[in-house]
Amino acid sequence: MSKTRIAIAGAGVGGLTAALSLHAAGFDDVVLLEAAREIRDVGVGINLPPHAVRELSELGLEEELARSGLPTKELAYYDPAGQLIWAEPRGHDAGYRWPQYSIHRGQLQRILVEAVRKRLGLSAIKTGQRVLRVDQESAGQVHVGAIDQSSGQSVSHFAEVLVAADGIRSAIRDGLRGGVTPIASNGWVMYRGTTRAEPFLTGATMIILGDERQRIVVYPIAPGLLNWLLVRPRGDTAAAELGNWNVSVSPEVVASYVDQYRFDWLDIHRLVGAASEAYEYPMADIDPLPRWVFRRCALLGDAAHAMYPFGSNGASQAILDARVFAYELASGRTIDEALNGYETRRRPVASGVQLANRRQAGDVMAKVSAMARRGAHGDAASELQDAERSYRQLAGFDVDELNNRKSWSVRVRS
Repeated sequence: MSKTRIAIAGAGVGGLTAALSLHAAGFDDVVLLEAAREIRDVGVGINLPPHAVRELSELGLEEELARSGLPTKELAYYDPAGQLIWAEPRGHDAGYRWPQYSIHRGQLQRILVEAVRKRLGLSAIKTGQRVLRVDQESAGQVHVGAIDQSSGQSVSHFAEVLVAADGIRSAIRDGLRGGVTPIASNGWVMYRGTTRAEPFLTGATMIILGDERQRIVVYPIAPGLLNWLLVRPRGDTAAAELGNWNVSVSPEVVASYVDQYRFDWLDIHRLVGAASEAYEYPMADIDPLPRWVFRRCALLGDAAHAMYPFGSNGASQAILDARVFAYELASGRTIDEALNGYETRRRPVASGVQLANRRQAGDVMAKVSAMARRGAHGDAASELQDAERSYRQLAGFDVDELNNRKSWSVRVRS
């Protein structure tokens, strides 16, 4: 085991996966600094495509995912009238060696937290530690300054490497870059919620219904539990805080936007209105960054590449970051060379996904919707098929490429 001291700011999906990946690669001196005073099950559903499931499975979490998540076997696009445009198989049914899972985000985080505590120790995650500043004046050492959220006192941590996985509004990133990183918005708002309901269609289908003016995504994340999200222009309503996922909104208000979506295979209006709670999130991302590594500090996840939540790739790209980071650090090269290798391998890919998600949010849906309105559903289907194929290649989950890619797991010498 390596005695390199590594600190990770942020115990979200990316930070936790990084800790597990580092431990699996032979690093046992890892500490996570989480700003929240306690880690709770927050948020709603999340979809994990096969490239993310592969990495979590190779970390030994396959059984936990299978117990807690549901396999997504089909993706289907519908026009606003409820007419099918195009559908394709997903996961094993599409030829992948790994399934695609839908799961509650809080449940996924709990799986990761329990694994970290079991493998790295109960004290590996330090809650209530908000990182405010970083000092790298000493060669080869990072001084991390945090505030204890309970006592209000300053706390210091020292490490040889710091991973900034502290989200879209990363204080570490902004400190390293010397200014606030602008958070961009396309003026749309995402509404999210979960509802107890019966299965629809195959029982393992994710649907995307609507057009370039409004669309809704629905998929099951547990037996009898459907996750839904609606995206539409903000309109005249006051904007919620950019980058804050947990602003509540009345389900009845959201249901009023989908009054026309009532079909014999799924009454979306009733589904949304029956949710126990709902959240409002202005669509937000950041521009691709020119660098991720600052001496011994490296950005990861949303701190590095916050993106619009299209293509089920926000958390997935953070998981890939974490795996490549550990792989590079265990390569036998110097720490500085390994960090540069991480950025070289991951930054171009994630930046490409960021920009692709912007196109998915705009140009692609506008073109497909115009075809569907003309009744050219066959042309719309071809356009979607081409867009999905290109996106899979860009984001790292082309079937053949993923199935045959070398593993990022590291064999640790005892």
